[in-house]
Amino acid sequence: MSLPLIGVTLGDPGGIGPEIAVKALLRWPELPPAHFVLFGTTELLRREERSLGVSLGAAAFESGAGDSGPRFSLVEVPVEPLPDRRGEASAANGRASFAFFLAALEAAQSGRIQAFVTAPISKLSWSLGGIPYHGHTEYLETIYPETIMSFWSEKLVVALFSHHLPLRDALRRLDKDALVRFIGTLRHGVEKAKPGLHHYLVAGLNPHAGENGLMGREEIEIIAPAVEAARAAGADVSGPFPPDVVFRMAYGRPRRIVIALYHDQGLIPFKLEAFDTGVNATLGLPFLRTSPDHGTAFDIAGKNLANPQSMAEAVRLAVELSPAVL
Repeated sequence: MSLPLIGVTLGDPGGIGPEIAVKALLRWPELPPAHFVLFGTTELLRREERSLGVSLGAAAFESGAGDSGPRFSLVEVPVEPLPDRRGEASAANGRASFAFFLAALEAAQSGRIQAFVTAPISKLSWSLGGIPYHGHTEYLETIYPETIMSFWSEKLVVALFSHHLPLRDALRRLDKDALVRFIGTLRHGVEKAKPGLHHYLVAGLNPHAGENGLMGREEIEIIAPAVEAARAAGADVSGPFPPDVVFRMAYGRPRRIVIALYHDQGLIPFKLEAFDTGVNATLGLPFLRTSPDHGTAFDIAGKNLANPQSMAEAVRLAVELSPAVL
């Protein structure tokens, strides 16, 4: 049995992505055993190593390398010359980080790696570079429509029914049938990644979960019927619960997963609890993709101040949930 091959992209070259990728992998004695395959450029990796005064010793990746291969490899991704500056968005960096991501995605789709971890990208850099997606998950949804954005920490797990949408659009998307499908897909993805019984708690939309229709009828007309239908289909699901208490009901109970109905409803409590340790895991894919739960932090890029803990946890989760290569 060989070690799993886990991809790691370097993210936006102008942000902290390269820094936390290198720092996280330098913690390899504390991580589950794996062959880590970086996706980026030799120039970018060496720049970060010089800046940090370290060396991963990554060699060129050879497909099929297992226990006898290097612990760290690099897939050279062709990109245009990158600006020699950090701390700001740029079109070139946006196109580079997108290219790193696409290379890792192709490797996962072809089975050359079992999972991959994406370092942070800048949505503004992608936009400047002409890339019409708000992030990794939005692109993955164009290929895998049932993609789900979920967030994992030691004490709290949250799945988002909708994510990077204006609140007005997120509310328009709330629909009984769509919510039933979401619960089914989430259940399948979670059971595949973490076998065992899980209980799903669905947050309400309105204060006090609508207070029996006094403060909104979405709970009565959409959410409760969806929960009932999902339960009839075999899901261990309950709700809707008032949004201001549902996270407390799941806190410290790793088998309870909160279904939040829109981005900030789920991520405000999650990031309060696990900003430095939380992991974004994309479910609904034929492979696993994880990432830290924070952004590019342009304000500290290049200053050796970035905390790699969330990136290290993303790497750890990718290895733990990936099958070994037979």
